[in-house]
Amino acid sequence: MNQRNLTLLTDFYELTMMQGYFKQKDANETVVFDAFYRNNPDGNGYSICAGLEQVIEYVENLHFEQEDVDYLRTTGMFEEDFLDYLLHFRFSGDIYAIPEGTVVFPREPLVKVIAPIMEAQLIETAILNIINHQSLIATKAARVVYAAEGDGVMEFGLRRAQGPDAGIYGARAAMIAGCIGTSNVLAGQMFDVPVKGTHAHSWIMSFPDELTAFRTYARMYPNACILLVDTYDTLKSGVPNAIKVFTEMKEAGIPLTFYGIRLDSGDLAYLSKKAKKMLDAAGFSDAVISASNDLDEHLIGSLKLQGAAINSWGVGTNMITSKDNPSFGGVYKLAAIQDQKTGSFIPKIKVSENAEKITNPGNKTIQRIYEKDTGKIIADLICLTDETFDTNDSLLLFDPIETWKKTNLEPNTYTIRELLIPVFQNGKCVYHSPKVMDIRTYCQQELDTLWEESKRLVNPHEVHVDLSRKLWNMKNDLLDSYHHSR
Repeated sequence: MNQRNLTLLTDFYELTMMQGYFKQKDANETVVFDAFYRNNPDGNGYSICAGLEQVIEYVENLHFEQEDVDYLRTTGMFEEDFLDYLLHFRFSGDIYAIPEGTVVFPREPLVKVIAPIMEAQLIETAILNIINHQSLIATKAARVVYAAEGDGVMEFGLRRAQGPDAGIYGARAAMIAGCIGTSNVLAGQMFDVPVKGTHAHSWIMSFPDELTAFRTYARMYPNACILLVDTYDTLKSGVPNAIKVFTEMKEAGIPLTFYGIRLDSGDLAYLSKKAKKMLDAAGFSDAVISASNDLDEHLIGSLKLQGAAINSWGVGTNMITSKDNPSFGGVYKLAAIQDQKTGSFIPKIKVSENAEKITNPGNKTIQRIYEKDTGKIIADLICLTDETFDTNDSLLLFDPIETWKKTNLEPNTYTIRELLIPVFQNGKCVYHSPKVMDIRTYCQQELDTLWEESKRLVNPHEVHVDLSRKLWNMKNDLLDSYHHSR
């Protein structure tokens, strides 16, 4: 992505609005936009934010080439003074974001942009495109990894992804969420993550017989010998031939460091249990039994309940596409406009008949509240940036909708961490993205801060996202003023 100019990766109306601001208003009016989402995908109890590194690459490379401006001229919608302005355009604002791999919840800003309104408007589409996609796949992958209960999960959905970028960056997101490797070689090269794979049925079919195919593969890859056993007959041919090859390797003094079988069809619970008995009886009780075939978190969970003897999972289509919930639903909303005389931010609010679509106004940040003894998340508190909190004081949390629901935290029983960090300051990147495998480690630490009740796949416990009293009052004052002015 950092080698591509994605400046025109935007909705056309972002550019027409830019010209409108350029012509009719002060082009340097500074605003605050929040990128957030309203509901966790898949009915999950949390989401995993991802994609920040690609947002950084996009913003750093944001510029209009002459050919871009020439193309925009052909639309007949833009005047020459505005097109000339675009030739010199660079992002000059500030961006704050929650680090990749962090556990996040609805309605809290994942990315906050403070910039001249034309600049903030232009980058809306690309930010949402990048964050929505990778956060969606990371969240789905986290569910799959959770269902696997500590078994390794490999991502290999490239051939079913919606295009090369979805395959590459979906693999990146899946690795962040806990997968142990990907089949995507380009993703491995780009992000320095493990690449893994075995062989296809075509390998077996290209040889005169299955045993010869297995022997050849084992001779070439003795330290990564996972044999696909369901080409002809899993229990009568595939597993017995695999055992024969493993026996020959053992007798030849070849260490069986990483070996086993893969099942890709049939009743995976039945076949894996039968295969396990056969492998155990032959003295190969430590053999890997890997499974694939349109798996997702629900099927993996079901197979676990049935006692399937599978300890490695290859997940493709359903994870790389988040098949049962194919969009993340992130939005980008104006939250404040800076008063040019005082420098203070004037809060703005979007009103809706649907309560969840009413935005939270003002220049905000997020404070995460942890239980001091366990390190588990109690709640997230969206507040204004000028608010401070002292853990030596008690802290009253309340539901912003059902305000009678309150929790009072006693002094010194909780800790606080601010989630939004500076990424760009005055147009310059001030944040260095960690390597993907380091983000993966951080993500696992983040998941450990969730209570188990919030991790379950069905009807998880909701982690509360509350508003500070000051922000809540501001929001309700704006709502009251809006209705009084009608």
